[in-house]
Amino acid sequence: MRPDSASPGIPFLIACAGIATFSAMDVLMKGLSIELGAYNAVLWRTGTGALLSGLLYFASRPRWPGKATMQIHAWRSLFVAGMALSFFWALARLPMAEAIALAFVAPLMALYMAAIFLGEKIGPRSVAASALGLCGVLVIVAGKLGGSDYSDEALLAVGAVFLSAIFYAYNLILARRQAKMAEPMEIAFFQNFFVAAILALGAPWFLAVPDTAQAPNIVGAAILATTSLLLLSWAYARAETQILATTEYTGFLWAMLFGWYFYDEAVTLPTVAGACLIVAACLIVARKAPHGDPIEPAAA
Repeated sequence: MRPDSASPGIPFLIACAGIATFSAMDVLMKGLSIELGAYNAVLWRTGTGALLSGLLYFASRPRWPGKATMQIHAWRSLFVAGMALSFFWALARLPMAEAIALAFVAPLMALYMAAIFLGEKIGPRSVAASALGLCGVLVIVAGKLGGSDYSDEALLAVGAVFLSAIFYAYNLILARRQAKMAEPMEIAFFQNFFVAAILALGAPWFLAVPDTAQAPNIVGAAILATTSLLLLSWAYARAETQILATTEYTGFLWAMLFGWYFYDEAVTLPTVAGACLIVAACLIVARKAPHGDPIEPAAA
């Protein structure tokens, strides 16, 4: 197992960069999900990602993963597939900032899942930070959802975001274990490969071939998703889940900016107020004292 970094600052910043890259991918995936449907958007993105990351991975002549490592690659990919399908289905029906805000229950859940599955100690600072971040989310949701008239499909989309958040919370825990067992490029390849393979089981019923005009967005989404996965895998190998989980909140800032710029989605006062609380939560966790003993994941 790889030891944690002596200071959480650099892994924290790398994780923030990974979230920013992932948020940029959301812009492309929202458009693809509207045009192709969530299933085809995710299938073509992960299939392309498997090809691109596979070229880099096998060019390095890697040592083939052991049975335990391959099992966690496949197991995590199952949850990633469910998470991606439900989230991008919802993203095609909700504003970006709203969908991201609703998904922020995942980092909060991940803090306590880390205690259960990884044996990490949840300090009072992390609890306070997650609560503060959740307050920010509630401010945003109250401002965006209060008094709005939603269609049945939009209400289903809200439910899909919460389902995605459940998958994502456990995914964060598996990411910590996986990053301790494998290198980032290995993780990127096998996750893309297994997710594409899982989704391909539904191809006889749901597959649609995109036209050439959509190819740049598919390739761009695959590159951004793979880059994000590399950055996050590196970070999760070097810092505890309770430190890095709160970086997920920064994704809202990017969703707010990208939603406004690319989809003309308005930024409201509650949105700004909630974002300030979210940033404060991230700063609290980033200042976690680094002198404690590293905590290794619990045995699988």
